[in-house]
Amino acid sequence: MACDEILKAVFPFLEGTELATCMLVCKQWRDIARDDYFWKCLCSKKWPSICKRSSPPTVTYYNLFQNFHRRPYRRTVLPPKLSFSDLEFYIDIWTEEKIIFSDVVPGPVLQKGIWIPPPGICDVLKFHLEGPEYKMTLPVEPRFTIPLCQTVSVSVLVGRKDTNKVACIIKKSLFDYIDRTAYRALAYDYLDFSSPMCLFVSGVRAWISLLFMDHGNEGALDVFGIEMDFCDAANSEDEVLWLLDMLEWK
Repeated sequence: MACDEILKAVFPFLEGTELATCMLVCKQWRDIARDDYFWKCLCSKKWPSICKRSSPPTVTYYNLFQNFHRRPYRRTVLPPKLSFSDLEFYIDIWTEEKIIFSDVVPGPVLQKGIWIPPPGICDVLKFHLEGPEYKMTLPVEPRFTIPLCQTVSVSVLVGRKDTNKVACIIKKSLFDYIDRTAYRALAYDYLDFSSPMCLFVSGVRAWISLLFMDHGNEGALDVFGIEMDFCDAANSEDEVLWLLDMLEWK
């Protein structure tokens, strides 16, 4: 059996990276491996419906496979125009209609790594706080206790020192989910954007959590910290700042 025939019999069983490697061996292997039939076989494994066409939707099946067979590398985010030093956050928490926490928090205080949680927190919560997801955390001093029988709500505004404008992050949302295994009470709201780039973006949420400890009182939450994140769309400090910059500032 001729060498060409052997290669044509073997190549259909190769994966895409293996077939691409074969193209580097020599001119003979490259010319045979360029046969679009082999690449159509590979495309049919990933996108069977597209191979029902009489011809490829792109110039060749080789081009189709090379362009779409793997996820693109994550693009580098350009440095944001904002910094946390430009921001301050206005956080208010109520039980029923009684205010139990109200503070103006400078942006740098909420940055990741500023605060070390107190000893004695549960392992699940400790693992969460030490996880790779970008979170903004704030210690609650003095701590406060919330009876579980009461409704708790929160609002968060953010101000810009460079423009003297304010945007809304959370509009008095309820802490309607309490995760007893992670010792977090959670609330969220959907962000409003003014940037034209965000006209077709919806469903981006701001999450805020009350972090509490277990002191054997099943009827109340002993709150020692607050956490806020935008993990639906932003998972780094730069991404969070870009997201905040696109809010509807007034």
